Amino acid sequence: MLIHPDFNPIALKLGPIEVHWYGIMYLLGFLSFWLLAKRRLKDQPYARYGWTSRDIEDLLFAGVLGVILGGRIGYVLFYQPDYYLGHPAQIVAVWDGGMSFHGGLLGVMAAAGWFAWTRKVSWLDLMDFVSPLVPPGLAFGRIGNFINGELWGRQAPAWWPGAMIYPESGSMVPRFPSELYEMFLEGILLFAVLWWLSRKERPRGYIAGCFALGYGLARFTAEFFRQPDAFLGYLWFGLTMGQLLSLPLIVLGVAMIVWAERRASRLSKGMAA
Repeated sequence: MLIHPDFNPIALKLGPIEVHWYGIMYLLGFLSFWLLAKRRLKDQPYARYGWTSRDIEDLLFAGVLGVILGGRIGYVLFYQPDYYLGHPAQIVAVWDGGMSFHGGLLGVMAAAGWFAWTRKVSWLDLMDFVSPLVPPGLAFGRIGNFINGELWGRQAPAWWPGAMIYPESGSMVPRFPSELYEMFLEGILLFAVLWWLSRKERPRGYIAGCFALGYGLARFTAEFFRQPDAFLGYLWFGLTMGQLLSLPLIVLGVAMIVWAERRASRLSKGMAA
């Protein structure tokens, strides 16, 4: 039986400054976004737009703000609104943890909207551009969760390969290492699929739809292995908050893919006529 390693969440100390592994994972996620974005500039239709490295840097800056602000506000509203209503000063205490991917996604969408408006480009084109660049950051984030020994899984059968004891959970029962499952599904697998799909020019909105569908399915599946938040537990129909928030993404993803393909078909027929 594996036991979760007792990682020190602090990677290094520089005098009074403590650098946490989770913060380093965020930085690695932003770095991967920047490097992949520069590579993606060579793909169509973005090569035709004349976007530059400066545009990527501005987009990354806007995205960082969207992730942090949206992720925190989403956590406050989706997960513990009653607590933060009674303790408003704690809303800004991001160093104590508490970020929501779904809130961060809304923040990124808003940041992309601002960027698209200032650059006079299609918001959907921008979302198609950004979508394959996000999963590596999600993978790094889940590694940070694993190092911190948080978001552990539900109780697993003793025979389950890789079942792990999390002393931080307050019990010595074997659990699913759900952070690693999420790292693979939301990060590695989703990135591989989206990057492969984006190697060929697709209808506007198609890649963004694939991201919404892919992440929604990956998160919905991984939540079957993840222990629900203690202050929420299981909600409607025995689903978790993460699953309920993923359902709209799945529906949105399917709708966007269908819309993109039908729109491309109409445009193709119109040009043929």
